[in-house]
Amino acid sequence: MSFTSETHLTVRYAETDMMGIVHHSRYYPWFEVARTEFIKKSGMSYTEMENMGILLPLTETAAKYYYGLKYEDEVVIKCRLTRLTVARCEFRYEVYKLPEMKLMTTGKTGHGFVGKDFTPINLKKLYPNVYKSLSDLLSKEEQL
Repeated sequence: MSFTSETHLTVRYAETDMMGIVHHSRYYPWFEVARTEFIKKSGMSYTEMENMGILLPLTETAAKYYYGLKYEDEVVIKCRLTRLTVARCEFRYEVYKLPEMKLMTTGKTGHGFVGKDFTPINLKKLYPNVYKSLSDLLSKEEQL
């Protein structure tokens, strides 16, 4: 099984819509928070990666909403790396309502590896230590 990071959040009033549930657009900032925590817990930070010259622009997003979350609901977002190539990566997210651990939403984001000039880079060739660190977080059956 691959490494999974867990990020805990409390739904804020500003994240809800007129129906009193979390607006669909609010999940993507949550995914970003979870992804940032995942990177940090893996031993580096987004800032360190950017300072090295590695940027991860978003190339794809998707989400499925099973149930609505409401103001002050406690949630945990599970994040894991599900795909890694020399030029791209993909993260998957699961949002659970606490304390019952009810699955509320799933999502994914795809990212490309680019340099500061936004041209694609071969992460394995230019930053082998970073590539290995990320690769080590995948289970064998998930590696490409």
